[in-house]
Amino acid sequence: MKTDPVLHFFCGKMASGKTTLSKKLASDHSAILISEDIWLSKLYPIEISTFDDYLKYSSRLKPVVSQHVQDILAQGISVVLDFPGNVPSQRQWFRSIFEAARVNHVLHHIVASDSLCKAQLHKRNAEQPEGSMIMSEEEFDHITAYFQPPTDDEDFNVTRYEFS
Repeated sequence: MKTDPVLHFFCGKMASGKTTLSKKLASDHSAILISEDIWLSKLYPIEISTFDDYLKYSSRLKPVVSQHVQDILAQGISVVLDFPGNVPSQRQWFRSIFEAARVNHVLHHIVASDSLCKAQLHKRNAEQPEGSMIMSEEEFDHITAYFQPPTDDEDFNVTRYEFS
């Protein structure tokens, strides 16, 4: 049975499990998975070494991805965007996509403790899955300081996951 396309996207601290969940959702919903980490690692394999580099190259990628995702959604195919939506401006980017495509959306908000995220960060650093960069606990703390969970005022369809 055919269902209407949905844009799935994420909010959660670094190493909270967003990528793991994105893969599961893509499989469960027969959706196209687009991973920012993988695209950035393929397009800019040596250019990204700092958080500022990431911000620069991520901002270059988003306009291309926006139109691509809208085109996929227009074909009736759901999309899972494994990009962070950890501050309101990032979440507004997702809004611009699903509103332009006139499709439903789900913001998957992962709530996880810093200690769990750091344990998963160490595991990810050891395993080095495709697209991942080795990150220190200090970098985790620096980046997490910017994290802002979604608020009711943002008016997203939120599914919340709590991990301790």
